Amino acid sequence: MKRIPLTGLMLILILTGCSKKKYFFEKELTFPRIINSEQKIKLAAYLVPTPQQYEWQRTEMNAFIHFGMNTFTNREWGNGTEAPALFNPTDFDAEQWVRTLKNAGFRMIILTAKHHDGFCLWPTKTTPYSVASSPWRNGEGDVVREVKDACDKYKMKFGIYLSPWDRNAKSYGDSQRYNDLFSKQLTELLSNYGEISEVWLDGARGEEVRGKIQEYDWDAFYKIIDKLQPRAVKAVMGNDVRWVGNEQGFARETEWSVTPLQPNIDPLIIRENEKLGISPIVEDLGSRDLIVKAKKLYWYPTEANVSIRPGWFYHPEEDHRVKTLKQLVDIYFKSVGRNAVLLLNVPPDKRGLLHETDVKRLEQFGNYIATTFNYDKLVNGKIAWTTKQENFKEYDLFDNGTINTVMIQEDIKQGQRVESFRVEALIDNEWKKLADGTTIGYKRLLKFNDMTPSKIRITILETRDVANILNVGAYYAPPPEQFASDQS
Repeated sequence: MKRIPLTGLMLILILTGCSKKKYFFEKELTFPRIINSEQKIKLAAYLVPTPQQYEWQRTEMNAFIHFGMNTFTNREWGNGTEAPALFNPTDFDAEQWVRTLKNAGFRMIILTAKHHDGFCLWPTKTTPYSVASSPWRNGEGDVVREVKDACDKYKMKFGIYLSPWDRNAKSYGDSQRYNDLFSKQLTELLSNYGEISEVWLDGARGEEVRGKIQEYDWDAFYKIIDKLQPRAVKAVMGNDVRWVGNEQGFARETEWSVTPLQPNIDPLIIRENEKLGISPIVEDLGSRDLIVKAKKLYWYPTEANVSIRPGWFYHPEEDHRVKTLKQLVDIYFKSVGRNAVLLLNVPPDKRGLLHETDVKRLEQFGNYIATTFNYDKLVNGKIAWTTKQENFKEYDLFDNGTINTVMIQEDIKQGQRVESFRVEALIDNEWKKLADGTTIGYKRLLKFNDMTPSKIRITILETRDVANILNVGAYYAPPPEQFASDQS
């Protein structure tokens, strides 16, 4: 496999299919000026993820940890004037967090190292507004260190959220001074804690300060991340992973990882996004019509974030409002099952522990996913195959087992190419349609009524080039309410 810049010869080889070698464009593709619409569509099929984007996609489920000053003030957004003495968890146990989430099937934890209030969960040299000024651990504590150590112990990936908006920093609004401070904070976090797998940067921007609007130096931040943690993905305001566009944890029915969208970090990108009418919240981010209008394409997969509670930080009045197993399962099918990575927020309480209600729900959720997907009822589903449009493949089932879920995966190392497909079941010697779908990507899950077919048939209806199907599976997902009752 070769990934090289687009040249005239390479263009001819791809479009004519004359070469036995496989050429791909990693992460980014700029279209030649002289190229027609169909050629653009075909080239889009050869855009692939970077190794770190691919490894990130394989995590499937990651956890957000919102913990900080807001935990102790019972707020969602602090104003940056709260006394550091308020931060004092009584039974802080990072291993409890990591162990619980690991057992539930999560593969990475992303910690809010600093939220909008500016309070830092590590003893930074950039400001006194940190755990070093709190009574916790007698001012010798480091939340980032303890969580990272726990992740290392339990072999979980670790990521950080660092809010660009800082309501405590006196330099905020003086763009260069504040960007220098933020860069130093980013450098500390990426230099002193070992491997970081994801850096999560939102675009939150504070109100005008002293007649000035803070302008973030995203290019400088990118360079720091790429230099210090080259294997990390940059998320949301980063150019490796995009926000799904809502905080419900739901991806689109048609979710393309190949899209003209990029984060709004400079005027040229902003103008191009506006010209195409695209943003993280629009429904169409990768259709043929959009690709034909675009100058460039990116491999920019989506992350679907949602909290297990109504708020992002812990609030005791929400203890009875933790999402049900049924809600979590629905989120899983509409995120992981729609070519996204799920980022589920689970906020620790004032003790520094995940609350018992959350722990119980996570245990139920993890057991449900394992119970459902550990037993594939399809024969030879893991044998990869390639296909053109209107071709199909049939599969036998073990012991004619009852199923209600089908899973399909493309080999995204060779691009995302399927535009539509159909799933059918052979019942009493008659083929019956179970579902139609559009995109597949890394993983697609489809639910239908319980049935006991003798065969399953997958038909690839439309593609952008030869489709590479990596895996097909069939499963029985029990009713969540009954499963939760059985687990009680």
